Amino acid sequence: MKKTIKLVIPVLGFLIVMSCDTKTYEDISDAKPITETVTYNKNVKTIIDNNCVVCHSATGSNPYFPLTDYTAVKNSIDNIMDRIQRANGDPLKMPQGGTLSQDNINMIIKWKADGLLEN
Repeated sequence: MKKTIKLVIPVLGFLIVMSCDTKTYEDISDAKPITETVTYNKNVKTIIDNNCVVCHSATGSNPYFPLTDYTAVKNSIDNIMDRIQRANGDPLKMPQGGTLSQDNINMIIKWKADGLLEN
């Protein structure tokens, strides 16, 4: 019995180590790089309207943090980016009740990188 355990433990350890993979999200993702310049009106507004405004508006459950126009979203971009990129299960992750697709998250990141353009 002890011989079996002494043999099984190293074999299991070896199998576990060999099953590890070092691929990153970028290696396995179907997300396409965004090559165009991203603007609020053309790209970001729809993402915000479809995922955030239901709560972050005057009639929503979070009216003191509205995201209903360009200026509000632009001024809140660091907070938005922090919240949408949090790990699943984090109670501060947004949007609550779901998560943005990686393509939508990448679009918001690119919008900031492009200078938070409106049009």
